[in-house]
Amino acid sequence: MTDDSRRFTSMYDECRQRVWAYVVSRAGRQVADEVVSETFAIAWRRLDDVPEPALPWLLGVARNVLRDSIRAEVRREALGAELRAWTEGDVAEQVTERLSVLKALAELPEDDREILILVAWQGLSPRAAARVVGCSAAAFRVRLHRARKRLKQQMETVTYSRPRVRNLSEEWS
Repeated sequence: MTDDSRRFTSMYDECRQRVWAYVVSRAGRQVADEVVSETFAIAWRRLDDVPEPALPWLLGVARNVLRDSIRAEVRREALGAELRAWTEGDVAEQVTERLSVLKALAELPEDDREILILVAWQGLSPRAAARVVGCSAAAFRVRLHRARKRLKQQMETVTYSRPRVRNLSEEWS
């Protein structure tokens, strides 16, 4: 066994349980094994970069792997929702409704738009979105409630009318 193999095995034996527990506390058991495996694969590839003690570095890597995993899942879910939305119902009606929402959203203050986009379009939880804007989860939920209320009010005042389709047979007669 090489020195690198011994070092990695020792690090793995010493830290695997703690890295796994960290991931479980953040994301649950379902993803923990995958994230821990990826974390130690990265540690093996970058063994020369792993400092002593290794645990803080490994937890940072696990955090990044988990974050990337969550982002990928959010993208998959958003794409699925978008595809379902386009395949259900009257497309012209959905386009009109979407344009109305976009128009109302454009009328809101920038802070409200950002909050709504983080939750609705980026698929972030209020807790994750609160980290993005730099406030507590409780404060973010209050801001989100107020932004939704203002969007609803704006939706009541903004309408996007579908252009009238001309009847060509009437024009030709």
